[in-house]
Amino acid sequence: MVKILNERYLTLAEVREILEKKEREGELSDIEQITLDYVKKFSKVKAIEAAKLVEKLVNEYGIDKEIAIQVVNIMPGSLEELRSILSTSRKFVSTEEAESILNLLKEFSEEKR
Repeated sequence: MVKILNERYLTLAEVREILEKKEREGELSDIEQITLDYVKKFSKVKAIEAAKLVEKLVNEYGIDKEIAIQVVNIMPGSLEELRSILSTSRKFVSTEEAESILNLLKEFSEEKR
């Protein structure tokens, strides 16, 4: 039986980094390989950038960490997409703040190129 020592939320980029490191050290299980293929396809920023983005969303905009991680995972490109993600949060974000968040996401998205 596996004993869970701790638990935390991760962005897709962080999962990708962990699995790529494990892949370099040895062979991945089937489920790990499938997961790695998935996160390679859908992660939109590097792990370090994802962590910075989550931190900014939590500290500067007061968004719950779990929601901030989903925002970073999805990297919405419109107010409607962002509001859809934020609608599960108890935090109200004004249109001005939402536009500021979108600009922040766009900056990080462009840095990846």
